[in-house]
Amino acid sequence: MNTFSNTSYQCYFDNAATTRVRDEVADKMVDVLKNNYGNPSSTHSYGRPSKSLIELSRKEIASHLNVSSSEIIFTSGGTEADNLILRSAARDLNIKHFISSKIEHHAVTHTLDELEKDYNVKVSFVKLEKNGDIDYDNLNELLSKSKDRCMVSLMHVNNEIGNMLDLKKVSKICNKYEALFHSDTVQSVGHYKMDLSKIKIDFIVASAHKFHGPKGVGFAYINKSCNLRPLIFGGMQERGYRAGTESVHNIVGMSEALNISMEKLDEEYKYISDLKKYFIKKLKTSIKNLKFNGCSGDIKESTYTLLNIQFPLEKSKAEMFLFKLDLLGIACSKGSACQSGSDAGSHVLNEVLDKDGLNKVSTRFSLSIYNTKEEIDRAVNEIVKLLD
Repeated sequence: MNTFSNTSYQCYFDNAATTRVRDEVADKMVDVLKNNYGNPSSTHSYGRPSKSLIELSRKEIASHLNVSSSEIIFTSGGTEADNLILRSAARDLNIKHFISSKIEHHAVTHTLDELEKDYNVKVSFVKLEKNGDIDYDNLNELLSKSKDRCMVSLMHVNNEIGNMLDLKKVSKICNKYEALFHSDTVQSVGHYKMDLSKIKIDFIVASAHKFHGPKGVGFAYINKSCNLRPLIFGGMQERGYRAGTESVHNIVGMSEALNISMEKLDEEYKYISDLKKYFIKKLKTSIKNLKFNGCSGDIKESTYTLLNIQFPLEKSKAEMFLFKLDLLGIACSKGSACQSGSDAGSHVLNEVLDKDGLNKVSTRFSLSIYNTKEEIDRAVNEIVKLLD
């Protein structure tokens, strides 16, 4: 599919960290910056069009999830949305027991750490299967034994190993015990269809830059039955949930990016899935003794955009391995972008790999519509040379 081709020397395989903004999205944002600069809270003729753009964007985003537009709250991204939901749940909804996993994004795990100190809540972690999947029986057990009001917080698509949560199964378990369900869907919004009228999830979050939109904007879906109070105080923007003048061009850009992603979902899903299959085949035929972490090597059991590969190379050579790939123009990651500069290593891999696996180099490659088979060929060829 040549229309998606990236002809530059660089091979960008870090789309789970952030994606290239679509040209159509950038064009629309520039138009808003030039022509709709009025403050959306102003009632005069400059402000009203800005407010209209925000509300149109809210309706469009809500339509893709089949929810009410009043349930969409704009934020600076997924991290802020996670914090808003989790902290407000402890403060406003009398949640005394949070059930999560140790392989969640740090926006969740670090927030739960703080909630333990600030609100004296209990935090339990569901057991994991050997492949990194959630142990659903253990989740049921944890909820059945809890005497407090619970919230379950489990991500839909793991940002490091690509494992996918069965949202319907978790929703049914939560409903059984009248527990609230929050899911970090940053890696899945814009990549999967999600009808929240057919599956009860109380809260989800999204970041525009994960689906070819701008950085610095995202949203929270907050079910209208859940009454939260703001974390940021000031004006009454965003239904009072989030004070501060809205970033109109970013909100419009996010809505446009989601519109295009949903419109082209089937076509782009097939294109990227075929790339992942091709990548797996090339790796298996070119490199002996490699492994795929989590479920990422299984096209049916993991997200279609991501591979986490364990190479037959000692961990002590990991930094130089990635550095050399970078010099060759091949961008990938040893974990999430939030972790890549840390010496602590991946908290996800620390939970799912054995000692031998942890002593090997693991690298995440994540794909988008702007990748090509030619880029994969080049990446695999260079990796083979580095492993010799």
